[in-house]
Amino acid sequence: MCTLLFGIFVLVVCQLPRTAPSGRALTVQAAELTNETIRQKQAEISAAQQERDSIKSSLANVQRIKQELEASRNNLNDYVTKLDAELARIQANIEDLKQKIEIKEAEIAQTQLELEAAIARQEAQYNAMKKRVRFIFEKGDSYYLQILLESASFSDMLNKQYYIEKLSEYDRKMLDEYTRQKELVELTKQALEEEQATLEETKAGVEEEEANIEALIKEKQAQIAAMQAEIANKQGEIDQYEARVAQQNAEIAELERIVAAEKQRLAEANRRHYGGGVFAWPAPSYTYISSEFGYRTAPTTGASTFHSGLDMAAPSGSAILAAADGDVVAASYSSSMGNYVMIDHGDGLYTIYMHASSLLVSKGQVVSKGQQIARVGSTGISTGPHLHFSVRLNGSYVNPWNYLGR
Repeated sequence: MCTLLFGIFVLVVCQLPRTAPSGRALTVQAAELTNETIRQKQAEISAAQQERDSIKSSLANVQRIKQELEASRNNLNDYVTKLDAELARIQANIEDLKQKIEIKEAEIAQTQLELEAAIARQEAQYNAMKKRVRFIFEKGDSYYLQILLESASFSDMLNKQYYIEKLSEYDRKMLDEYTRQKELVELTKQALEEEQATLEETKAGVEEEEANIEALIKEKQAQIAAMQAEIANKQGEIDQYEARVAQQNAEIAELERIVAAEKQRLAEANRRHYGGGVFAWPAPSYTYISSEFGYRTAPTTGASTFHSGLDMAAPSGSAILAAADGDVVAASYSSSMGNYVMIDHGDGLYTIYMHASSLLVSKGQVVSKGQQIARVGSTGISTGPHLHFSVRLNGSYVNPWNYLGR
């Protein structure tokens, strides 16, 4: 029996790596190492594989989006509205994937600790079994017989026989425990590989979605340019541009009228007053001013038109901040302005933030100077990621530089 047990020990321990990681607290103790632990690790591996499949299925299909938009290309506002909805969905998926990356990196760190602990436990078992095997080898099969023959009495012999049986039972227990630990080490390694594969898949998903956004924005630029090129009469282009500006002005004027009516119902003590001071810069990640306030050559028409604000070119998804304390009187979408926010600062002073990829505030919300209210995008009539920032005083547009400083 001892010779057979020795042979099994040698066969198992020879497969064990001889190097163990630096000491960490073991997370799986011998009493906890059961078949349920192994089943849980197998479930983690399966979950990681399913997560990768889910990430793949959530990515945008640019070709499908383009085909679905074909029918709406004859109507510029309808086309822009539908395309902006797709861009918002993709941007939201990017944010979700980035959160998954953070979670997966934490899970990988935990699994790495579990693997190190499991290997340390396996190494400890290996050393203990090695000492036991050496003892059996040195003593030989006759050792137990010698113990029995040296018994002082029949009762002593029974006690020693019981002792020998307990030793054999201990040897079998050590072998079973080692076998389970070895399986757990292999499963933990596999789980770590699966989690790392999921992390790489998620990072690749972010890159693919960012490329999808860039492709759709280019498609949007091309379609806007193509539609505008069909207008042969420059005066027609001016009329169309001014009609869009008039649409914006009408929407904003209506909002101002509603706000004014609401303010009339408020007591004078509760009215907001503009406290003065330099505005916070609304697009801290801007790279340059792509269009100044005042008369200019319109980028989509080529005609001379009045530009009602500053265009701040900035990376898509970067922060848009409230220029000053105020009340959000509008946080909505229009085909002309895209996703936009309008803030009342009191005393007839308003700021408007256009073309956002997503909005972080809602109508009626009170915001503070420097608070993030949206993310930079290219929604509405826009040919690239930027913030169109306008300032209105007593119903008229004024130069934002008067409040931003230089």
